[in-house]
Formats: sequence, structure tokens, C-alpha cells
Amino acid sequence: MKNALGMIETMSIPLGIFAADAMLKAAGVDLVTSQAVCAGKYIVVVEGEVSSVRSSVEAGKEAAGSTLVDSLVIAGIHEQVAPAINAAGEIEKVEALGVMESYSLCAAVTASDAAVKAAPVQLVEVRLGRGLGGKAFVLFTGEVAAVESAVRAAEAVEEIQGMLGASVIIPSPHKKIAEAIL
Repeated sequence: MKNALGMIETMSIPLGIFAADAMLKAAGVDLVTSQAVCAGKYIVVVEGEVSSVRSSVEAGKEAAGSTLVDSLVIAGIHEQVAPAINAAGEIEKVEALGVMESYSLCAAVTASDAAVKAAPVQLVEVRLGRGLGGKAFVLFTGEVAAVESAVRAAEAVEEIQGMLGASVIIPSPHKKIAEAIL
């Protein structure tokens, strides 16, 4: 059962690829994504059973060495997070829109998990550093009160304090904005 998500973020593309290989060889995990992102970073995201994900991330951290920027393991990951990382979530309608920005890619994943666990919202996308100069952002939708609760819950996560930038809640986004994000 896939109940955990793990991630590493490196400052080196070659060592990021090396770490990805080490992560997949270390434990029985599934690869969510492995890619170069802005600012010359490389990310690897895996999912699987908690113990396997922990072993995989530890192997990735060791392989990345001093190029490691950040890492995470989230046990009990919400089922919406991995598809949203690949912009593969199924969203039919945009209600209120929550947008959160982070300076760490791992912080964006942590914030997205906290948001969807705190309130009945749907993740639209967790954009990790592609075309963003090393930043990340999270988009989610739902009723206004739910989006507000989700943003506040994500902003309150202790381990990502200082890594979040601006957050906005758009109660009724213009039709063209909704079309643009879907």
C-alpha cells in the first residue's frame, strides 16, 4: 500500500540523477517524478510503504552528499498529493482558489499535504520549480471557507516556517483564470 511519500532536492543535476538511482535500488518504491528543475536543482519524489520510503530517502540523501538542499518523508500522505505533483489531478470546477508560494520545493509538498488534510479542498497542482527560479507553488480549490482553512493550516506547519512566501485566496476567480489553471 502506498501510504508515504519521500522527496529529495539537490543542487546538482548529475548527483540528483545518481541519488534517484540509489533511491530506487535501495527499496521497493514507485517513482513519482525525477527531474531537473529551475536554478539547476534536481528533485526525486517516490511513494510506497513508510519503511521503504524512509530507506529510499536515506539512500538518496547519502548519494546526494553535500549537494542535498532538502528532503522529506510524509507518512500517511494524502492521496491527492502525488497526482498533483504531476499536474494529473482531475478537477471539474474551480470554486474559490487558494494559491501558496514557497521557497523550498519540499515545503510546497508539505504545505499541500497539510492543506488537503485540513479541509475539503481539491489540489489542482503542486508546481515544483519548473519555470520558477527555484520556487514552488500550490493551487487548490473548494468552498471559500474550506480554502481559507486549508491555507491557514498549511501556513501553521512548524517545519516549513520561513519557507513560505505569499498566499492568496480568490473567492470567485474569473472564468479565464479558472480555464488557465486547468
